Amino acid sequence: MSELPKTGNRIVDLSFTFALKIVAYAEKLEEHRKYVISNQILKSGTSIGANVREAQNCESKADFIHKFKIAAKEADETEYWLLLCKYSENYPFEASLIDEIKEIQKNY
Repeated sequence: MSELPKTGNRIVDLSFTFALKIVAYAEKLEEHRKYVISNQILKSGTSIGANVREAQNCESKADFIHKFKIAAKEADETEYWLLLCKYSENYPFEASLIDEIKEIQKNY
């Protein structure tokens, strides 16, 4: 894999890197036939960065806040799916993803 792009914007960079890791984790869940959770975590985990990026081109301060609030909700949802995986039997779990989502949440 080539070097990841860096924007210099911490939350943009964190959320992009996290999205890449979520894609890989969702594929791992699919390998274990955990399709429903895989799909949910893929959508919410990649939506964080998409909304953060969208906020960078906001039309107003209110639009910026709205996009960031959506990203924060998606981060909370992603944390929920990750915790379900952690506490469910027979689900692969990657503790580092919880640490990363917490780091993203601190930057809102």
